[in-house]
Parts: sequence; structure tokens; C-alpha cells
Amino acid sequence: MDFEQKAPPLAIVVMGVSGCGKSSVGEGIATRNGMSFVEGDQLHPAANVEKMAQGIPLTDDDRLPWLDRIGEEIRAAQKASRGLVISCSALKRNYRDRLRQAAAGYVAFVFLEGSRDLLLARMQARKGHFMPASLLDSQLQTLEPPTGEPGVVTVAIDMSLNDMVALACERLSGAAVKGGFHAG
Repeated sequence: MDFEQKAPPLAIVVMGVSGCGKSSVGEGIATRNGMSFVEGDQLHPAANVEKMAQGIPLTDDDRLPWLDRIGEEIRAAQKASRGLVISCSALKRNYRDRLRQAAAGYVAFVFLEGSRDLLLARMQARKGHFMPASLLDSQLQTLEPPTGEPGVVTVAIDMSLNDMVALACERLSGAAVKGGFHAG
């Protein structure tokens, strides 16, 4: 019998400010790799959605229960031995560290980065989303770019969706080969 403990599956958090394409890129990565996808916005408490819909930026206190729900999704996927891709703004280092802790270190981040002008144009073009374009500047001010953090790959958003997904997968694969995405 083999008593060696198997590592939990990797979770991938697709992160960035509103309008960067987290959901679309996350779905693409999940589909390409046979993983489940969870839309992180659907895990927000109703009070958070209402605040954002009214143009009120969330506070750390607003975000922490949401981050904990995302952490629960990651742990549940690991317990079920299934890979998971989840979208989450993860704007601050301490938010990402909270998710790293929830995942016992078995997590990678795909940071979708773009100019304010491109982000604003995308936000203004989408229909039916609760997040108004007026909150973009508050998100950009809150954002602590994950430069130099372990387990993060960055993808520019100024290319086609297919190219963004392909590049994210390529960079994730390259970093995993170097041992950059799990504890140990």
C-alpha cells in the first residue's frame, strides 16, 4: 500500500480590478484544463452587492467574509480532489495571503493587468453588471499589484480573450514546472 499523502489540487485565482476579464479568462482556463470554474462575484453577500450597485466602495470589513467564502470553495474543491479556477479581485496582498492560507499554499494567481482607459471602456460597455464604472478608480487605488509575490503570473488584457487564456495557461504551466505554485 502507498501511504504517501497526495498533495491537494491546485486552485487558480484569476484576479484584478473590475472590467479586466476575470470571469471570461477564468472560464477559459477552467475549460482548457478540465477544471471547475466559480464566479467569485456570486459569493458576495447581498449587502456587498447592494453597496457596489449604489456606487459605494467596499471596505476591508466588507470583503473579509467574501474572501472567507472563496477560501471555503477552494478547500471544498481540494477535499473533493478537483482543480478549481475562481475569479476574485484579490486587490490587496493580505487578501491574497488569506486565500493562500485557505488553500494551504496550493494556489496560483493570474493577475490581469491593463490601463485605466481600457478597463473603463470595458466596464462602460458591459450590460447588467452590478459594479458601476464609477468604482474603477477606487479599485485602482486599493490595488496592491502582486509584483514579486510567489505563485503569481501576470497577463496583459490588451489582447484577444483566446490569447489571454493561452498565455495564462502557458505561464502557469511554466511556473508549476519550476515548483512555484505549492507549499513545500
